[in-house]
Amino acid sequence: MKLFFVSLGCDKNLVDSEKMLALLSAESIEITDEPKDAELIIVNTCGFIQDAKEESIETILEMAGYKDTAKCKALIVSGCLAQRYAEEIQEEIPEVDAVVGTAAYDQIYDVVVKTLQGQRQIRLQELDYLPKNLTARLPSVSSYTSYIKIAEGCDKHCTYCIIPALRGPYRSVPKEEILKEAKMLADAGTKELIIVAQETTVYGIDLYGKKELPDLLERLCRIDGIEWIRLLYCYPEEITGELLAVMKKEPKICHYLDVPIQHCSDAILKRMGRKTSRTQLMEKIRLIRDTLPDVALRTTLISGFPGEKKEHHEECVEFVAEVKFDRLGVFAYSAEEGTPAAEFTDAVDDEIKNQWADEIMQTEQEVIFSKNEELIGKKFRVIVDGYLPEEKVYTGRTYRDTPEIDGCVFFTAPYDLMSGTFLDVVVTDANGYDLIGEVCSEEE
Repeated sequence: MKLFFVSLGCDKNLVDSEKMLALLSAESIEITDEPKDAELIIVNTCGFIQDAKEESIETILEMAGYKDTAKCKALIVSGCLAQRYAEEIQEEIPEVDAVVGTAAYDQIYDVVVKTLQGQRQIRLQELDYLPKNLTARLPSVSSYTSYIKIAEGCDKHCTYCIIPALRGPYRSVPKEEILKEAKMLADAGTKELIIVAQETTVYGIDLYGKKELPDLLERLCRIDGIEWIRLLYCYPEEITGELLAVMKKEPKICHYLDVPIQHCSDAILKRMGRKTSRTQLMEKIRLIRDTLPDVALRTTLISGFPGEKKEHHEECVEFVAEVKFDRLGVFAYSAEEGTPAAEFTDAVDDEIKNQWADEIMQTEQEVIFSKNEELIGKKFRVIVDGYLPEEKVYTGRTYRDTPEIDGCVFFTAPYDLMSGTFLDVVVTDANGYDLIGEVCSEEE
């Protein structure tokens, strides 16, 4: 039995995909890179915003074509879109044999067996369920960088977000399971461990009665083979002095924080159901930078939220220029069915939403380009990601860069390097979002 697997959406979905791949490969199912050769096709979908839903549907339809033109005997759809529209998917796309919800991915092998026996099915699980003891992973990307999901679901209930309906309430993974999984990843070659969840900063509060991320990080730092630990999805109001102190103390933890704030206007933050004000955001950013002066701060913003006026947008542009985030992404607001914000009547025109997003990014671009110029002449520890033979340069990342979403360093070396290698690179030039450099000599 050959399987072709498509993983769409975020890094948290990728972790689920790798766990499903491990479960299926343990049953002697072979993974193939060619859908035309596969007897089984699984699409792990995203359903967060409209663009992601459209990509998921297009991919399902593309894979459905192999039911008629190739060897495919079974097409299974899993993930967020499957959780949200299980019955609609089977009704509208009859080629789909089975639909698996977000909390039922640990049952994927049983679903495969029954599907191949001719049973069409929808496999959903109560969203307060957390799959247990799924520590095995089959890496689908680089083996030296791995995401590890420390919790599932979210309790924040921001008015624009559908995640609680798709992923359920916040459920922390027990420390023992996380540490076991991290050790397995390290033994398999992982050097950079990226901590993810819908929200990482409240890890443990449901299991242990308090925030346990600092303790978890200290334990992860003791695992041999792990050289970098990176934190994503840290809600600003939940970042504590204790967490920052651990980041400062532990050399393995990158001085990098992904802190999604979504907006800075008190009026818009309130409508979004966020738990912070502009003043509180500024206080937290100052605390972070006072504790970690070399920190790389990343954030995300939403432009054109219902009720947003030009003055709110201008406040956001001024905020970005003042704070000078090291990394920033902007999303034009997408109304999601089933969320409170989708019922708001004061929608912003699509053209204006996109224009405002462009203006924010233009402001941030100036910030990043200026900051990169200031890095010329500085030395950084870099992890090698690959080689571009036509340009004869290597690509890598500093502690300031998360894979896929941030910039990179293009550098030359007088000897051959393997991906996943760490080495020192001196920055010689800046090219927009990216840096140019060369490997330091031993004397340097």
